[in-house]
Amino acid sequence: MIPTHEPFSRPVPGIDTSVAHPARRYDYWLGGKDNFAADRASGDAVQAAFPTIRTAARQNRGFLRRAVTHLTTEAGIRQFLDIGAGLPTANNTHDVAHAMAPDARIVYVDNDPVVLVHARALLTSTPTSRTAPLQADLRDPDSILGSDELREVLDLDRPTALLMVAVLHFVPDDDDPAGLVRRYLDALPAGSYLVLSHATGDYLDPIAAAAATDATRSAGTFQLRTQDQVAGFFAGLEFIPPGLVSASTWRADHEPEPPPSEAATSVWAGMARKP
Repeated sequence: MIPTHEPFSRPVPGIDTSVAHPARRYDYWLGGKDNFAADRASGDAVQAAFPTIRTAARQNRGFLRRAVTHLTTEAGIRQFLDIGAGLPTANNTHDVAHAMAPDARIVYVDNDPVVLVHARALLTSTPTSRTAPLQADLRDPDSILGSDELREVLDLDRPTALLMVAVLHFVPDDDDPAGLVRRYLDALPAGSYLVLSHATGDYLDPIAAAAATDATRSAGTFQLRTQDQVAGFFAGLEFIPPGLVSASTWRADHEPEPPPSEAATSVWAGMARKP
């Protein structure tokens, strides 16, 4: 479903539009209209330090689309918990899943009130499918996993796909991101999946990586991680081929255009199954 709402042209009550937010900045890079001056200024600053950021955003979105396609058509997954979902746009999780599995159920989680405003206006449910938004912070797994909104849509005794796409680089080591991932996975049964992507400086020289990190922090904490560090989030899980690779190349064999370079994307991406 492509959003048909009007973009935000004036402040929304309860939302500080003077401070950039990652979800709205990402919307700006993808060509969306639901962002404010602070988000655009932050996005431009990141682009000055990392000129291919828009390419990276599009490739990350392509990874999400291909991952959800695999889960619905090949893995038989019908439940999705999308944490750090961002603003609704084309090829969101529910769009892709419902195109192939109309009975799929999705819960979107984000800490940006703008995301919740849009999601409530756009997302619909049917007698066989449910899609619901939840405003919460991924660093509070107990409130998310125990929320009435989630429990009304998802049955956590059934295999579920946990999506953490381009969100954990906003969680510093002090907040134990690996422990948070494990907390969510512990609440899911065997046969569930983790889908994760994460920005990296592995292809950048130290000066460029530092500049990109500093610019990105205008919207909060930000931390690039190496391939080995990102692989640690998948500890105890079984990787689905091709494993942890560039978001631009993950199962991209049938894309209409050749993928950009791994350096232009600078995002690690992978999917793994809980045994």
